[in-house]
Amino acid sequence: MRTIHLIGIGTGNPEHLTLQGIRALNATDVVFALDKGEAKSGLNAVRRTICERYRERPGCRFVEAPDPERDRRPADYGLAVDDWHAARATLYEELIATHLGADEQGAFLVWGDPALYDSTLRILDRVRARGRIDFAVSVVPGITSVQALAASHRIPLHRIGEPVRITTGRRLREAGPVDGATVVMLDGDPRFDGLDPALTIYWGAYLGTPDEILVSGRLGTVADDIRRVRTEARERHGWIMDIYLLVPPEA
Repeated sequence: MRTIHLIGIGTGNPEHLTLQGIRALNATDVVFALDKGEAKSGLNAVRRTICERYRERPGCRFVEAPDPERDRRPADYGLAVDDWHAARATLYEELIATHLGADEQGAFLVWGDPALYDSTLRILDRVRARGRIDFAVSVVPGITSVQALAASHRIPLHRIGEPVRITTGRRLREAGPVDGATVVMLDGDPRFDGLDPALTIYWGAYLGTPDEILVSGRLGTVADDIRRVRTEARERHGWIMDIYLLVPPEA
């Protein structure tokens, strides 16, 4: 039977790969990757670097395919994401059927961790549910951007005995006041509108890499700096992966 490994690769530093991830990569015959265009070619460049550094046996094939288009400003967010996942499922099914032999092992190198704000597991479930091809799935945990953010800022994520919320930029804007430590991911346009300027923010981009950028301080003081630095970095690299932690003032 075919096997698909989902290998968490961290936030862009090849040294984030775990020993378990290296073992899974060395068992792999084909690495699948989505091509997101020239502007984001650096994403797959990292994947290729990981393969070149850690693969010990020759013959592994690196197969890229264009990522299906996605509506970035949909009227119905849930429906748009479902359509996008369906298109990816069709693509993944074809890639696996075409490029992975009946007893071979394939892999997707997933940024961060496959279980945290990543769609690959759900999409592979769709592929198997169609019944055309069967395969086993293994998941290798990775270092999340949440962990990398706290490590780079040298801070704990939470206060003693208190919870941490992990959400998205879209949901943050719908949720009302921030009343506890809140990690915000997937915020494509961090405006910080309506947030308490007294919040402390810990922001980071390209975490764990030579291009890492960190900004922290009172939100009302550094918000404009973060937006400026973020815009400049995205123009320079063609892409950006960033995350931030919001912490209310001490009571």
